[in-house]
Amino acid sequence: MSPRTDAAVQARRQATQEMLERLQTALTAAARDHTPVTVAALARTARVSRTFLYQNQQARDLIEQANRATSPHPGGSSSASRAQPAWKERALNAEDALIQAQREIRTQRTRIAELLGKIRDLEHNLPEGSLQRIVTENTTLKQHVRQLTQDNQQIQERLTSARQNNRFRDKRIADLEAQLVPYLTTPPPRP
Repeated sequence: MSPRTDAAVQARRQATQEMLERLQTALTAAARDHTPVTVAALARTARVSRTFLYQNQQARDLIEQANRATSPHPGGSSSASRAQPAWKERALNAEDALIQAQREIRTQRTRIAELLGKIRDLEHNLPEGSLQRIVTENTTLKQHVRQLTQDNQQIQERLTSARQNNRFRDKRIADLEAQLVPYLTTPPPRP
């Protein structure tokens, strides 16, 4: 492998190792605080993606070890006991997603309110009737732009036609010159 490839592989391994260390720290904190171990919470706390937690075998092993260490029934392998944490995890993930969506909605509503306030302030500072005048000028300018666009298109079409006529005339002149060449190169007959 090339040195650049080796360096890239080494950097990737180092980044993965750092993510695993952050995950281990998050798992230790969760065990210390007796908080439930969920993928969403771990991803947030360890600053890693959920995809990393699902796809990296070492990360899955760490999570599985933490789940075994905190489970009240070690060795319980009934399908009901496995389904219970999965259901709880999905519910917690959905709850986290709902909280995040509500936070985003509040942020967007605040931003919309700020922008509407700015619009109202701008409209308030306008003199009486100027809003109507601005709308009328805007409409007039749009019509003017439309007219200029049409004029430009017509001029482009005329230019294209003129270029075609010019090429035709150049070709015709070349043909006529080709017909005259024998007369110009042959000396006139002597009397």
